[in-house]
Amino acid sequence: MRWWNGFWRKSAAKTFFPSPDGMRLYYRFLRLLARGIHVLYFRGRVYGLANVPTRGGVMLACNHQSYLDPVLVTLALDREGHFMARDTLFHQPSFRRLIESLNAFPVKRGAADVGAVKEILRRLKSDKVVVVFPEGTRTNDGRIGAINANSLLIAKRAGAAIVPTVIDGAFDAWPRRRMLPAPSPIYVTYCKAITPAEIEAWSIEEIGAVVERRLRERFAASQALRRRRAGIDDGRVNQGESSGAAATKSTGN
Repeated sequence: MRWWNGFWRKSAAKTFFPSPDGMRLYYRFLRLLARGIHVLYFRGRVYGLANVPTRGGVMLACNHQSYLDPVLVTLALDREGHFMARDTLFHQPSFRRLIESLNAFPVKRGAADVGAVKEILRRLKSDKVVVVFPEGTRTNDGRIGAINANSLLIAKRAGAAIVPTVIDGAFDAWPRRRMLPAPSPIYVTYCKAITPAEIEAWSIEEIGAVVERRLRERFAASQALRRRRAGIDDGRVNQGESSGAAATKSTGN
């Protein structure tokens, strides 16, 4: 296993397969693979990509539906994403090197982790895209839970933009009690960004209220869109079955 450990030790380095635009080729390849799975297996769609700033620190404030979420909200971006993962995932050396190479950093569950807060602040100030889940945990029923506005305070201190980001369908594909994800449609929607100037002028309560409102509005719209598309798909299937039955009847088979 020495060669495996050596491979991931190299992959965790910042200079591993650098590309001209700053995105590592290693990361770009995995992003392409994730995009293919999102489109082909999950019939995925992404909306509002223009709402994500192309430079500067950006916090993606997302609802939390499944283990897939950190990948889902960053796979459409032309910038590498950074995200927190529970500290127990970093105990196994090879897996730790893997997720660190994908820009993950540890956070302690059930405690105020000052180290994780400082790391988010550092990455935002370094003009990175950082994923946070203001609900604090994955949903139990697919709906958006209460938003903890304090989790957004870091963006205010870093002078970063906040983009409320909606994940819809991941809970249906991979709920808490299912071992593996099923091929259910997953939509990702980037809402209108809250600019650094707005964040500076607003209180943390106002920021939290705007993030929650935009998340809930776009989540409802996304669910309605998924239902309409499911109806269209069902209609096509039913129409095809009716046409096939009619053809069978007309041929006397």
